[in-house]
Amino acid sequence: MTTYKDIHGSSIQNVDGDPANTKAGQFWYDSVNSEFKYQDQFIGSAWSTGGDLNQVKNGLGGGGTQTAGIAFAGFIPPNTANTELYNGSAWTEVNNLNTARNGVMGCGSQTAAICTGANPGPTNALNELWNGTNWTEVNDINTGRAIMGSGTATSALGFGGENGDTDNIDNTESWNGTNWTEVNDLNTARSQIAAAGSDNTSALASGGQIDNPGIQSLSEQWNGTNWTEVNDLNTARNATAGLGTATASLVVGGRVPAVIAKTELWNGTNWTEVNDLNRVQSIHATGGTSTAGLSFGGYDGANTAATEEWNANVALGAWATSGNMNTLRIHVRGTGTQTSSLGIGGETPPGGLSANNESYNGTAWGEVNDLNTARYAPGTAGANATSALCFGGNASPNTVANEIWNGYTWTEVNNLNTARSDMASFGTVTAALASGGSGSPREVKVNEIWNGTNWTELNDLNTSRHGIMGIGTSTAGLVFGGESAPTPAMANTELWNGTNWTEVNDLNVANQGSGGAGTATAGLAFGGETPAEAYSANTESWNGTSWTNENSMNAAVDTFGSSGSGTAALAFGGENPGPTTATEEWDGTGFVIKTLTTTSE
Repeated sequence: MTTYKDIHGSSIQNVDGDPANTKAGQFWYDSVNSEFKYQDQFIGSAWSTGGDLNQVKNGLGGGGTQTAGIAFAGFIPPNTANTELYNGSAWTEVNNLNTARNGVMGCGSQTAAICTGANPGPTNALNELWNGTNWTEVNDINTGRAIMGSGTATSALGFGGENGDTDNIDNTESWNGTNWTEVNDLNTARSQIAAAGSDNTSALASGGQIDNPGIQSLSEQWNGTNWTEVNDLNTARNATAGLGTATASLVVGGRVPAVIAKTELWNGTNWTEVNDLNRVQSIHATGGTSTAGLSFGGYDGANTAATEEWNANVALGAWATSGNMNTLRIHVRGTGTQTSSLGIGGETPPGGLSANNESYNGTAWGEVNDLNTARYAPGTAGANATSALCFGGNASPNTVANEIWNGYTWTEVNNLNTARSDMASFGTVTAALASGGSGSPREVKVNEIWNGTNWTELNDLNTSRHGIMGIGTSTAGLVFGGESAPTPAMANTELWNGTNWTEVNDLNVANQGSGGAGTATAGLAFGGETPAEAYSANTESWNGTSWTNENSMNAAVDTFGSSGSGTAALAFGGENPGPTTATEEWDGTGFVIKTLTTTSE
């Protein structure tokens, strides 16, 4: 039997606690806790933002690879003949199709592609081939329709579609590079299907729309002769898109009937839900494979030019559980770092105001001196567990009370100008910001800055809201999410430059009561409550321009405390749905320490 020493050239360490500078795959015995441990790195799949199309449109076709993609046709309105090529970072416009149209079948490569069919109309049987430079009209498909299909410019399969508002089609046709030939039909007539496949002998058709009962989860696989029903999608959808092969593919986005970001992976037998798109998408196009793909254009409430890149088997950030807080509470607030943090105030069940203050050292929580004014959902700022500011909050009613922490005691200092709770807050004990919150009226957009001595009102947020989260500094900050009646949760994000607020790209998942950590250029948003008033474990990272979906928290949670950076964050306390003391740590590199169970024989 091969031993750990045989593989690694050393014996398993016996250490007090955890060793420093551990590496992925390393094992050790923690003699303090009598636990056998190892360090794991989370490898997964994720969507990231790519360069936008030049034209904003839906109903387009496309193909190619992640670094050599092609997009063509679509509806702006009107219909367009536009063709664009992708180089892995940006799209470039090239020679147009001969006929403008939308609802097309598109497949092939950047140098050899096919565009077939269209939405109902006089041009819906047209077939054009791309040679890398120009489009040429070739033999039409036999049945004109808005169609889906897959393959190459010389070996493709077109299937399903619609030739009227309610006329869904089961017809399948095979392309040999010269002509279309009718072959065996789909088992279920439908349109707006996700298509994947490598040529006219191998394809996958998933989801779609039939007249009654409507949106489908059906999947069928083509073997070159017949369609066979296989395991259904987890989420029924239409207006979706597919990429990859009949045995390794993705279905991306679509409508349920709301537009969704959900992504599913097919392994030849089953569908598995994987990380969502960064934004909802439908009537879009795709290219690439199940491990390196593209999604571009479409409709997300309006036509879009957005492009996203899919990468499998990459290192992703990960959440790991840590030591629990000592006191159950919701609406707790936090400040500091992952290894030196405070959990301040909150609401203890059933509805009691808390002055409780706990300090975290990277491993465990310890109770320290309480606030002078018990309150929940205050604003907080500070660098670590020995330097913090606590201001406002709900003390039944909202308060303007402001206190400063020196590592031992809280001291009352000059108050806020506007009493409020549940606000965005960030900064240090000498330079902090308090933005928005619940006041009078319920949602406010008031913005105040602290200079170490006094609070001064500055330019307000663009959007009034409470349940909002903020990260950054008093001169470069970011706020996101929140609630503003009648909207139960928002995706709105605003950037602060020290003088003004600017609306920037929204969160992918709207929320209120979330946690946050980091800066205006490298941040993290996690947890909260969705517009459906469900607890969320969703995690997103901010790169200064856009939000990217990350691995979710271990437990969905709302109204909790948070602190840290975009690569080393902390989430603690809150509600999920009852009050919790649970603590989770985020490692942006995806390294987590796991405890192994041992058995004796």
